[in-house]
Amino acid sequence: MPEGMRPFLSLCPAREIRRVTPFFGGGCAFLLFMEERRFHVSDKIRVLIADDQYVARSFFEIHVEMTTRYELAAALSSAEQAVAWCAEHPVDLVIMGVMMKYGLDGLTCARTIKKDHPQIKIILTTSAAEARWIEKARRAKIDSFWFKEYSDIPLTEVMDRTMSGESVYPGNPPNPEFGEVTKHDLSERELEVLRELTRNLTNEEIAENLGISPHTVKRHIENMLAKTGYKSRVDLAVNARLLGLVVHEDNTTENRQKTDF
Repeated sequence: MPEGMRPFLSLCPAREIRRVTPFFGGGCAFLLFMEERRFHVSDKIRVLIADDQYVARSFFEIHVEMTTRYELAAALSSAEQAVAWCAEHPVDLVIMGVMMKYGLDGLTCARTIKKDHPQIKIILTTSAAEARWIEKARRAKIDSFWFKEYSDIPLTEVMDRTMSGESVYPGNPPNPEFGEVTKHDLSERELEVLRELTRNLTNEEIAENLGISPHTVKRHIENMLAKTGYKSRVDLAVNARLLGLVVHEDNTTENRQKTDF
């Protein structure tokens, strides 16, 4: 055995040494050893992360790297990159944010990944409190859904249960505080008006989109102001956006950058 190979083989389990030993011959032994090590590492569950926020990506990376069961395949900044990666590389589990600053949203891209690679498990995540995504993810047959800010279940547990074939979804939608009340104190119609309001639309435009009268829109806004204690429609819209209380579908894709207060 070449003397220079001993330090490397001392790191290798006995079963791998036995598999490499018969093939010693010059520099080939080292190459074969490295191939065996690569094969050994790939036995772990390969996790692809896709989130447009650096802090969130780092959070997910740390969780993956702290485990012995998973390994990081890649950490990407857009959902569309995740679709392309899954088409070219082996992936077992995708952890992907719903909202993206640019390009298609995570839910749309998760549907594509599931259609093209049904064996890949997907966990959709979000820091927003928008509850409508839960049912949309279920209909798209996304394996699991995890609220970053509101979940009582640790992410690693969601990963383990998802890889075991379980579909992990929150039992109840988030109920964050909104002014002097909580989200659940607002009616479904008020939340619909609020979603439209986050797009900086007029009462007339909101009324047309929802199929109600401008007077009804005005009444719902006045009711929300009275409940929350906010002073203006702009306060309602800005705080709803900041809290992720509601998110309009147009704000989950490239149109998200076009709405400004």
